[in-house]
Amino acid sequence: MSLEKILSITGKPGLYKLIAQTRGGFVAESLLDKKRVSVNVRQNVSVLSEIAIYTLTEEVPLKKVLNIIKEKENGQPTTVTAKDSNDKLEEYFFSVLPEYDEDRVYVSDIKKIVQWYNLLQQHDLLDFSEDVEKPKSKTDEEE
Repeated sequence: MSLEKILSITGKPGLYKLIAQTRGGFVAESLLDKKRVSVNVRQNVSVLSEIAIYTLTEEVPLKKVLNIIKEKENGQPTTVTAKDSNDKLEEYFFSVLPEYDEDRVYVSDIKKIVQWYNLLQQHDLLDFSEDVEKPKSKTDEEE
């Protein structure tokens, strides 16, 4: 599943899968407990495919960061959790994305990314690596 159907809803824990659109918003299903919620268009919702992480040179799409974590962890849950110390989380994230901008990427952001990765991994929703690699394979074919 692509990240275009995975949502983060402000004020609600975890991630949600987009189920259906309604006149006044949409219906989403929690990945934590499978409960469905009705989301109003006025609520602050982030689609994971549109999130990027600041680095010193560019913005790296969340999909690519999650892919790097997946490779680092061999598809398993992360070796750190959101409850670990700030230093440990920053050290881990530096090993994942050495060029991340420490002034604009906060520890709370790192905690979210770790939680999101573990939740997506738990539900086997990290199979979007093919989407990331498509442009590379086209370039390889042209050479």
